[in-house]
Formats: sequence, C-alpha cells, structure tokens
Amino acid sequence: MSVVDERLNALRGAAPRKPHNARTLAALAANPGCLRRTLLDAAGIDKGQIAQGLGVRISIGQMSSIAIARGKGFEAKVKADGCAELLRLLREHIGLPVAEVHYHDLNPADTDDRITSRLRRSRHALRVSAESNEPTGTLFDHPILQLTVNGVQVRIEPDLIAFKLGNQFFIVEVKSFAILDGTADSGKVAAAAQQSAVYVLAMREMLQTAGLDPDMVSDQVVLVCPKDFSNHPVAELLDVRKQLATLKRQLDRMESVESVLRLVPPDLSFDLRLDDAGRPTRDPQELAAAVFQVTARYSPECLGACELGGVCRSEASGMVPVLGRVVREDLGGIDSIKEAVELATGLREPDAGQQQASDLLRRAYGMREAALGAVR
Repeated sequence: MSVVDERLNALRGAAPRKPHNARTLAALAANPGCLRRTLLDAAGIDKGQIAQGLGVRISIGQMSSIAIARGKGFEAKVKADGCAELLRLLREHIGLPVAEVHYHDLNPADTDDRITSRLRRSRHALRVSAESNEPTGTLFDHPILQLTVNGVQVRIEPDLIAFKLGNQFFIVEVKSFAILDGTADSGKVAAAAQQSAVYVLAMREMLQTAGLDPDMVSDQVVLVCPKDFSNHPVAELLDVRKQLATLKRQLDRMESVESVLRLVPPDLSFDLRLDDAGRPTRDPQELAAAVFQVTARYSPECLGACELGGVCRSEASGMVPVLGRVVREDLGGIDSIKEAVELATGLREPDAGQQQASDLLRRAYGMREAALGAVR
C-alpha cells in the first residue's frame, strides 16, 4: 500500500470505502474546483454520513414515489417491444439510417445474476459488436460498464442503452423531465450531459482495455425525453465534449491527490467513530472543524449535487458564492456580500484587484436607483 493510500485510509477512518457511481462522478465534473469534494471522494468517504454527523439534513437522490413511477413508466414506453419507440426516434428525429436492429437485453436474468456476470456478458457483447463489420444496428439494454477512478475499478450500472450504427457507438440517455416547446430545463439538461459523459468515458475505457479503438464511442449522446405534458418521447443530440474534458481533468486530479493532501494538516481525519449500530459518536464541533480545514467551492447548484451542499452553504453564509457561479465569477476578488454592497454604494474604495468588479457593481447600483426613481 502506498503512502497516499495509507493517508486516504486514515482520513476515512474505520468506515468502509464508499464506491462511486455515475451520479457521483457526474457531480465531480459539475464542480471540479472544489478541493473538499475532491479529497473526500478520493478517500471514498460517505459525504452523507458526514452531513448527518454535523446535524444537516440531506435530500440528494430522494425522489417522490410519483416521480419514480413516472420515470419508470416513461423508460418502459421507450424500451417496449425491443425498443421499437426508440428506433422510431432514431430514424425520424435524429435521421440515423437504421434499417435493421439486433436487441441485446443485458438486464439481470434472475435474482442470482450477479453484477460480475453481467459485466462479463456486457464486455463480450460490446467487444463482438465492435469487432463486427456488419452494418446492422445493435442495441444494448442496461450494459454494465467499468471506469478506473483513483486506481479503483468502479462498476457503473447505467439506466441507458448503448446503440451501435456502422462503426460508431452512441449513448442513449432516457430522462423523464419534459421538453416544453422545444426547450428543456437547462440545469437538468446539463446534469444529463454530465452523466452521459461518464458513460461515454466508461465505454471508451472498456473498448481500449479490449485493444479496440475508444473513439468508436461518439461524443454525441442521444437524449430522450417526454414532449410537452404528454408521455410521448422525443429525441435530441447532445454534444458532451466539454463535459468529457472536465471529467477527465477531475479524474486526473484525483489520481494526483497527493498534491491536495499537501494542503491539509497531516493529522486531519474525518473518522465518524461509528458505534455498533452505525451511528456517529464524534463530537459535531470537532467534525465541523475537520471539514472546514479543507477549502470548498460552494455554489447553489451544490445543493442538488452534493450531500455536503447544506454544510457548505451554512459555511458560506453572507459570502458572494451563495449568489451563484455567474455572480462569483463577475465579482472576482470580492469575498463577502457586505463588501460588495459597500463597493456598489461607494462606502468602500476598491483594492487594485477589485476595480473591474467594483465598476460593474456601481453601474448595476446606478441602474437600480434609476429604475426605482422612475416608478416612485
């Protein structure tokens, strides 16, 4: 075991390593500048348990029974009859010339069908398809993929279909959020793109491990969603090259986590000291002091992507990051909201590095005062 591995194990304490999945890897790419998340995820620390140990309620990954049922119903509609509806979408909306398709069902065969067996079947089916010169399209329902994260093989059980046309594989991502009048919620589309990038990278790694060309997996992803308020599916192509580049950078950063470890005290530990019932016994104030020794990069989007979002929000109270990433970037060099207000109203003179942000604040404040004066 390397020195870095020993240090990461010491950070985690006696708790077992929490494995990654597609959602956690997508969240990594969504906020690549957060040292706190990078370190905790590299060590395999359960961030939900940390939040609970600090008395903060989390809601990540929790959905209403109605939303879950709607999502399952929509996916079943898209995949019914050997994915007949999906084939229609591929022909009509994407313009793919699909003449004939073979359907591979890689779902669990029974309750004893373990993930290792499904991984072997998925590898075999994808390799055979990749090596085939037949032009026939092939669909793979629920393949098991594998991705190396910080030296650990992470198995991903995606709720997706991999589709091969000619010599190209496409990821098909089925989501239950609606496309209204040709437009969908930008945050949900971004999340779908980030998660799809994880699948693209995992499929590329699987092909490369088999000695095949990883570029056979397209960076164009097929997103399938309900149209308007109906359950009628429509499809669009998403370009995930940007998300792939961000994800690769973050995974490389986790591989070089040694540089992050140099930024934290050598005796730092996030051990919750769980009792026999799995309840944390560590003093919350002591745990909070440990967590806050690692710099976070909070934005409001963290509340929907990271179990520590509520913890980091309370830490950032009164600071510019709580106003969102766009505001934080526009107000570079200004830390607190109080300082921003004082600069906007002329109560404070800007430092050398704050001049551009200060000019922006004063223009915005002047426009606000003019607008209010016009309605008085």
